[in-house]
Parts: sequence; C-alpha cells; structure tokens
Amino acid sequence: MAARPVLIPGPDHPITIEPATRRITVIVDGRTIADTTRALTLREANYPPVHYIPRGDVEMSALVRTEHGTHCPYKGDASYFSIPAGGERSADAAWSYEHPHEAVAAIAGHLAFYPDRVDAIREG
Repeated sequence: MAARPVLIPGPDHPITIEPATRRITVIVDGRTIADTTRALTLREANYPPVHYIPRGDVEMSALVRTEHGTHCPYKGDASYFSIPAGGERSADAAWSYEHPHEAVAAIAGHLAFYPDRVDAIREG
C-alpha cells in the first residue's frame, strides 16, 4: 500500500512530503555520496521538488558540517554540510533540518543537496 503524502495546509504556501517513487543517487567528483530508495520528496509552494535522503543512505564521512545556517518559517532551522571532494563549488552543498517543525517532522534525519553544488542528482 502506498504511503499517503503529508500535506501542510496553507493556500499561500502549501508543502507536501511523500516517498520518492524512484531510486535517488547523488554524485560528487565521480563518487556516489548518497544512494537510496527511501528518499522523501518535498514539494513546497512554487519551488522545484527537493529529495530528502535518510542520513543512513548518505556517506556522511564525505561531508563536513559547516557553521552556515538558515531559518525557514515553514520548516525550521537548517544545518549545512560541505563536500570537500567537490572543491569550492560544493561548499554548503547539503542541508538538514535536524529539529524541523512538527508539520514537516518526516524530514528529520534526512539531508537534501543543491543540484548546482554536486555533479548530479539522479533519479531511477
């Protein structure tokens, strides 16, 4: 049975979270940094969809936590990680909501990656 998407109500800023339907891999410097069939796809307002990958499916030893942080009123405080193998382009390439707001609690323990700071985010 397929999981039902989580919908955060709000006509001005809808957010849905549902299981990704395909395998997701993230490549940096020719190396697979993440590989999962357990990603969550978050769709927020008019932004492109973002895949959140469980930390257990990310090669965390390839990432370095940075001091950078941001706040989203809908999701909470984000922590960032760089990927040294990707050079300057991969600074703050991944982010995580370690203690997200209750409405998006499903993304806790997951990381997302900026497509322009990695070589590829592949689906399939």
